[in-house]
Amino acid sequence: MKFKAAIRIAFRKLGLEIHRYIPPVPLPSPIVTSLRKFGIDLVLDVGANKGQFGSDIRRSGYAGKIVSFEPLTSAHSELSLASAAGPDWIVCPRCALGDHDGEAEINIAGNSASSPILPMLESHRSAAPESAYQGKETVPIKTLDSLVGQYLDGSQAPFLKIDTQGFEWQVLDGARNTLPHIKGILVELSLVPLYEGQHLWREVIDRLEAEGFTLWAFNPEFSNQATGRTLQVDGLFYRNP
Repeated sequence: MKFKAAIRIAFRKLGLEIHRYIPPVPLPSPIVTSLRKFGIDLVLDVGANKGQFGSDIRRSGYAGKIVSFEPLTSAHSELSLASAAGPDWIVCPRCALGDHDGEAEINIAGNSASSPILPMLESHRSAAPESAYQGKETVPIKTLDSLVGQYLDGSQAPFLKIDTQGFEWQVLDGARNTLPHIKGILVELSLVPLYEGQHLWREVIDRLEAEGFTLWAFNPEFSNQATGRTLQVDGLFYRNP
């Protein structure tokens, strides 16, 4: 203690004051806050990549079950490692989710989180050159309806997160029987075309509102740093009471 006091006195002679650094507590995101508010007890993590979303909500206090789906071989391996760090995190066998059961070819991007089934447009490539294709991979494709029944049993408030690079509409088409059970949805909404044939934000919002969901929050997700234009946001929805 005498040493610390001497250091403080020395610094004061120089006109400086020493204080203990207390790091700021990060504000909870609307996603984490709303999971708590609506009592979400199951998160269906579609397009999990390496487990970033699951790890984030775990660190923020979500303690319910997570079920993750990921098609890329390399990302699926890292996802399995991430899920092993905590309880109640299930990683399904490698597959993409869509509107049919079969196979699909996925483009492997330099940034694996941007790997799409739909062809990427120049609007995406110019805003994120690091997402340029590095190869292709044939992956199994399944509908959510065909896989999710066993996980919904016992869940009172399931939540669906969809991060599938323009393939969100097809995932919803394959979840027609699942959606009535879903309490909340987090989905990527593209404000401009980024992938060939994708549905844009207004169409997805209209569809989810017709399913009985209310838009709860937006979170900017992807912008063109050269122009400042927001290209994609995450849309958070919850079912009307």
